[in-house]
Parts: sequence; C-alpha cells; structure tokens
Amino acid sequence: MVAIVTPAESRVLLQGISWQTFKAMLADMGDERNTRLAYEKGILEIMTPLMPHENSNRLIESFILVLCEELGLEVKSTGSLTITRDELEHGAEPDSSYYIQNELLVRNKEHIDLVSDPPPDLVLEVEYSRPKIDKFSLYASMGVPEFWRYNGTVLRIYTLSGGKYSEAQTSPTFVPVAVKEIPNFIRESKKSGQIATIRAFRTWVKQQISR
Repeated sequence: MVAIVTPAESRVLLQGISWQTFKAMLADMGDERNTRLAYEKGILEIMTPLMPHENSNRLIESFILVLCEELGLEVKSTGSLTITRDELEHGAEPDSSYYIQNELLVRNKEHIDLVSDPPPDLVLEVEYSRPKIDKFSLYASMGVPEFWRYNGTVLRIYTLSGGKYSEAQTSPTFVPVAVKEIPNFIRESKKSGQIATIRAFRTWVKQQISR
C-alpha cells in the first residue's frame, strides 16, 4: 500500500527582488489574501497555507487565547501582521502574532509601525515544510521576544536574548503551563473534534495552574 501525504503548504522563492518591489507587492496584494510573505536580502518567499497548516494555526490560536484567559492576561491577536524594518530591508508575515505584555500600548491601534510601536510579544510559524528564509534572523532583527515553531509534530519555543534566539523548555509568557504539550491536543482534535479538545485543553490548563 502506498501512503499518500497531504501537503500542508506550498512555498515559492523569488530572488533578485528589491525592497521597493517587495513593498509595492505588499501594497498591490492588499490584506485580503491567504499568502504569507517573507523578505530578506533580496529574497522573497511566498507561502500559501493549505488545510493542515491552517487547522494547526487556528487550533494553536484557540489554545493561546485559553491560556491568556485562564492566566488573566489581556491579549490583542494581530494574525498575519505584516512587520517590516525599512532600515534593514526585512519583512515578515507570521501565521499568527500576539501582543500580550505590550497589549495596552497597541490596544486602540489599527496600524502597527515598528518605528514607534513595539513588535508582537509572540509570533507563531507553522512549518510543515522547511522555510526558504531564516525566520530566526528576521524575527530577531525585529526584536520579537518569543517565537513558536510548530512542524506538525513538535512545538518548539524560542526566546530572544542578546539579539539571538535560544530554545526554551517553557514559555516565559505562560508559566507554569507546559505549552510544549500542545501537539498532543492537536492530535486529539482529530479524534474528538475541535470544541471538545479546546474544552479539554482548558481543563488541563486549570490543573497546571493549580499545582
């Protein structure tokens, strides 16, 4: 029997793209699209998420909102926020992004500008396939404090220190919850359903907090 693997996303790499062309593409493509763009040193990656990718992204977002609620943290979900640094010619659109520690600073803002605003406190990248651009370099250059990567099996947590990311066993944002267990709940959702799994996750979080 031949196993059939369903792709989770597609990635296209374009080289020799100027920063001005990248900014023009962002303006022309607008916000009503499902592609995610990343740009560094003349290289543009266009990622198109497919159903497995988006399912994981949406579930993890649901879990993050539960974590914030149960830990009493306010949050502003900014989705695939386009974050750019003109002086570095760096640009990225994570699968999901969140303001938590700095939520109050951007609560009423409709437009985020890293010249005057802080970067998201947490970004998530779902990467079933290997990205063509170094996301560590991109998000570090933008000063994103916490970076999550989910590859369809494992959730890895990275924290920024001294301009570089290092892997952490726990999320400093969601202590004392062992968020690396989230993939178990993603797998469970395929058997029990999304709402039942979110309910189970909430119960588990409460147990983690009360220990």
